[in-house]
Amino acid sequence: MSFIVAIIGRPNVGKSTLFNRLVGRRLALVDDRPGVTRDRREGEARLGDLRFTVVDTAGLEQSAPASLIGRMRAQTEAAIAQADAVFFMIDARAGPTPVDRDFADLARRSGKPTILVANKSEGTAGEQGRLEAYALGLGEPVAISAEHNEGMADLYEALRAALPERTASAAAPEPAAEESHPIRVAIVGRPNVGKSTLINRLIGEERLLTGPEAGITRDAIAVEHAWRGRKFRIYDTAGLRRRSRVTEKLEKLSVADALNAIRFAEVVVVLIDAERPFEEQDQRIIDLVEQEGRAFVLTIGKWDLQEAKTGAIKKFREQAAEKVMQVKDVPLVAVSGLTGEGLDRLMQAIADAYEVWNRRVPTAALNRWFEQALSAHPPPAVSGRRLKLNYITQAKTRPPSFVLFCTRADAVPDAYKRYLTNSLRETFDLPGTPIRLMLREKENPFRGRARRKH
Repeated sequence: MSFIVAIIGRPNVGKSTLFNRLVGRRLALVDDRPGVTRDRREGEARLGDLRFTVVDTAGLEQSAPASLIGRMRAQTEAAIAQADAVFFMIDARAGPTPVDRDFADLARRSGKPTILVANKSEGTAGEQGRLEAYALGLGEPVAISAEHNEGMADLYEALRAALPERTASAAAPEPAAEESHPIRVAIVGRPNVGKSTLINRLIGEERLLTGPEAGITRDAIAVEHAWRGRKFRIYDTAGLRRRSRVTEKLEKLSVADALNAIRFAEVVVVLIDAERPFEEQDQRIIDLVEQEGRAFVLTIGKWDLQEAKTGAIKKFREQAAEKVMQVKDVPLVAVSGLTGEGLDRLMQAIADAYEVWNRRVPTAALNRWFEQALSAHPPPAVSGRRLKLNYITQAKTRPPSFVLFCTRADAVPDAYKRYLTNSLRETFDLPGTPIRLMLREKENPFRGRARRKH
């Protein structure tokens, strides 16, 4: 049976560095400035032979509950309530501060087994601070350096001692169970279009930090969701602004995290503000998703702010058909993260887009279509020479990709390739997914032979 450990402490003591060390890869954003982490992030950790869930949290600070810092603290307190044990981290070089003492009381009041972790203890600079940490009343401090991978064996022993029963079962190997693969969904869009609010409404809890401030989300945070018996892993991402406006290092890291979420997603939900739809940046994001070959769903957010007019959604669909030229017939859904309107339609659209993205066209049907398409519109002559298209095959799915064998591949006009792509989409019901059509020349068996002399 696995268990959950929350890493807590004031800002900039190295919580995200330890989180990345335990999960074995750079999942959480790390920077020298304090307060980088805002949402709580979960990961599958490995410490020796132990396997468990670790939760990275925002730095604890005193502030009014309604403020952004106050809402971040509420997320951390929720992580403590969910956890089986707590890593309370301090900066050994700075020693325990008054803020550390206040929040050590919070850890004690939680009633959860708490391990005091003195980070940044490499060398001798942290020895004095580690000794002073005994005054926090949380037992013997475990000296580690998350950045340099020192002290992990001591942390392992402390965790075994804090949770003897849980760690005994977590250390024992369990038979691998066959589980269905969750569909990976990334929610992307401009800043402050309501991505986190939408996900919170989907999963039915205040899992992600929200508020009127733009740019609250920094990390790409994954949450699990089940809908009608299917599993989804939904990624909240930082808002994507125009590249020229992204100047700070931290925002660049956030944008890079969002772009990685798009690359590793299977379906991308592009969230568009109903008050300012289809701006230039929206189209840039759509173009990026198409280039990555992801299935995607256009979603009009903040639908509760729209007046109830007949044909309102039809107007948005007409705009989408005009503005979104990269992919035809992209599904469009109107939702409200505030009221929950349209969420079932959104989840159905995601499931349908995923199915289309994985669709394979039968070879016989593809050959029949190819003959009919050539008969209806033969390829044009280029420089007085007729192009010969020999045959087509589907190379792969995700997205549907086809290879067309022909003569003079570089001479086939783009307009004719668009004709074939649109005909493929219409004939085989492939709406709203990128289609890749690659042209290859058949090898000439006589190439390289010397011409026979008469």
